[in-house]
Amino acid sequence: MPLSFGVHIPTCIEGMMYPIPFARTEDILPTALLCERLGFDSVWGNDHMTTQRYVQREFADPPNYYEPLVTFAYVAARTTRLRVCTCILVLPMRHMVVAAKQAATLDQLSGGRLTLGVGTGAYREEYEALFPDAKGVHRGTLVDEGMRALRRLFTERRVTFLGRYVRFEEVECFPKPVQDPLPLYAGGNHAEVRRRAGELGDGWLPAVLSPEEIRRGAEDVRRAAERAARDGARIDIAPQLVVSIGRTQDEALRRFRGSQLFKHLESLSRTTLREQTGGYEQRNLIGSPEAISERIRAYQAAGVTTLAGMLFVASTVTEMQDAIELFGREVLPNFR
Repeated sequence: MPLSFGVHIPTCIEGMMYPIPFARTEDILPTALLCERLGFDSVWGNDHMTTQRYVQREFADPPNYYEPLVTFAYVAARTTRLRVCTCILVLPMRHMVVAAKQAATLDQLSGGRLTLGVGTGAYREEYEALFPDAKGVHRGTLVDEGMRALRRLFTERRVTFLGRYVRFEEVECFPKPVQDPLPLYAGGNHAEVRRRAGELGDGWLPAVLSPEEIRRGAEDVRRAAERAARDGARIDIAPQLVVSIGRTQDEALRRFRGSQLFKHLESLSRTTLREQTGGYEQRNLIGSPEAISERIRAYQAAGVTTLAGMLFVASTVTEMQDAIELFGREVLPNFR
């Protein structure tokens, strides 16, 4: 399977991966068009509804969060080939019938170019801000139910779903997505996410893992698929990695360690990234174009089939676009 390359474009990134202010609405489409022109396969976006407490402590001004499905409807209307993908849509924050309706509509409008990556979300505090009466909810169970419900809403005439958290009756959700099936990816690093990807998903979306960690995780995904009588070889292994590209290794490392993205990874060290081993340099794409190309080959050998939503280290949108362009001109041709 040829390796697919995706870029994370501005949706909900200020204050976490990038400084405040960072991207304006008028920066989104040019970034996507640049990715399409350079030959990237997809653009990706994340999902937040309110500001995290650690971001509030660091910045005086609140971040702008652009809702990903609306953003991608805008991007899809002005592009022709790029896939539009969520990494991730936070299912606990959304009603499943509404999410299904939005996703199916976007797949129709884009001509079948949507990939829906879903998960629990990294910040429980954000979920509880939206649903203060739901402090006892087990979000992993909610996501399991949500993925099952979405799959049925995408494929069946009339759906009743009576789960522990996801409940609705006699819903007809039309039109259906163009794609059958619409690709549904499970996002996260935890063992339960690997089980979820194998049992329910078309892809696994971990973050910031080394090639060896990916190899072991992909084996878990395939075992879970086999237990569910599914073909694990068809599941896309699609990690999200940070890219710090420079003319030299020292330049790339210096840029990475001084970046807001580095601070963001540190903020996740006790939650999303708690099971990881080794330094960030072993779990991302940091270095010259030649060094990054070599590192990508190691990920390929470990079973990676998509580099999903690569996050390019930058302090401004112009810096991000310059880094995307350097990668597109000097790394992508090595894999085409």
